[in-house]
Parts: sequence; C-alpha cells; structure tokens
Amino acid sequence: MTDGRTERSRSFGSQAAAYERGRPSYPPEVIDWLLPEGARTVLDLGAGTGKLTTRLVERDLAVTAVDPIAGMLEVLSSALPNTPALLGTAEEIPLPDASVDVVLVAQAWHWFDADRAVPEIARVLRPGGQLGLVWNTRDERMGWVRALDEIIGHEDACALLDAGVALSAPFGPIETHRVEWTNYLTPQALLDLVASRSYCITSPSAARAKTLDRVRQLLATHPTLAGATGLALPYITVGMRATLVDADRQPTPGNRTEA
Repeated sequence: MTDGRTERSRSFGSQAAAYERGRPSYPPEVIDWLLPEGARTVLDLGAGTGKLTTRLVERDLAVTAVDPIAGMLEVLSSALPNTPALLGTAEEIPLPDASVDVVLVAQAWHWFDADRAVPEIARVLRPGGQLGLVWNTRDERMGWVRALDEIIGHEDACALLDAGVALSAPFGPIETHRVEWTNYLTPQALLDLVASRSYCITSPSAARAKTLDRVRQLLATHPTLAGATGLALPYITVGMRATLVDADRQPTPGNRTEA
C-alpha cells in the first residue's frame, strides 16, 4: 500500500463517532449468506466501530474484533463491552493458528495488502473454514445519489469491485451475492457519512469544509431532499465468500500460536 493509501486507511479514528453515526449496517440476508452452517467462532477483521460485529453478536456467535485503529475499537467496545476487541491488522492478526471458523471483512478488504493478508487469514482459519467479504456501495441510479457522488467522488470499494476481486491459494473459487436495499437516515447522518470518508478526513480543512457545505446545499435544494427530515439512501451490498481448501498447509515462519 502506498503511503497516501496507508494514511487514508488509518485516518478513520479521528472521525470514529461520525463513522458510527453515518455508516449503514448490513442487510441480514447477506450476513446469513456469509456465515457457514455450524460456524461458531468468527473473526471480524477490520471491524471498525463494530457495524458488522453488532450483527454477529446478536446471532450469539463467539466474535473477536480486530482493527488497527484504537479510536474505532473504543467506540466498538463501548457498545459491546463483552466482545474481545484487539489491535491488529490483516497482515498480522493477533490470534492463534486455526482458531476461528470464519473470517469476515466488512468494508475493509480494499485497504489490505492481499499478498500478505491471504496467508495470514488462512493461518487463523480452521481447515475448511471460510473467508467472507462484504461491501455496501451506494446505488447511483437514483438522481440525488448521483448528485451526491459528484460531490464526494467514487467509492474505493466500487473501484475494487469494478476491477474484480481475486483470492489466491489456499482459497477456492469466489462466490458472489448481491442485495439491493435502502438505508433510512437523517440529514445530519448523511453529513456524518461524508465526514467519515477517508478522502474527506485527509483533505485540507478548507477543502473538507467546502465538501460538507456542498452536501448541505444539496440537502437544501435538491427536490427530493429539500425540507426532508428523513432520507432514503439506496445501497447495493456485495458479498463474497471462499472456502479454505488446503487443509494440509504448513505453518509459515512467524505464525503466532497464542493470542
């Protein structure tokens, strides 16, 4: 990852509260599809403030959250005090070998160094375990969403999905599942969503203020939004899953055997 992308990937802590207020959760249908039958232990990798973690805990699963940003984990732990929340990265996961049934990555795979993350994820998965990836992407087919995207730009996740996601061995073929749904939020939550985007966080203060002012103007003037106290923001959620097929893989140097 380049220095610029590294800076952006680690920038969210300063806007953790806005991230929690503005970002959507994930539709239950996609979460159910991502979870293998009988899975009990789950690693939420790149957990952030716990948008996905909360949905997993509600399913009475044994969940461990890992994220590289302390500020994000503080928000997660305040809401889920009984869920282990560990500082770590996809490239260096602070869990023992073969310790979880499934690894889920929500809205974060595009920040990872896949060449290093894939073998590390394989290390912590039990034989036959599963890796699941999920992204919420705004559905730009609605007029006001297109206008919003003209202000705040194309999502990093969309760029990755457009290019295609590939997983190397020891994972098998990728399966994909898409769900269209709508998230309902307030005008302030939309501003929080924009404020929590990495491009906005890392922009100079004047540019950041200009972007937020343009969103306020959109809220005030667009025929669909003007005067509204609640907004309907359409999403397309894309889920991907792949199974660990090389059960006889050998541990690589540096494997951790204790949490």
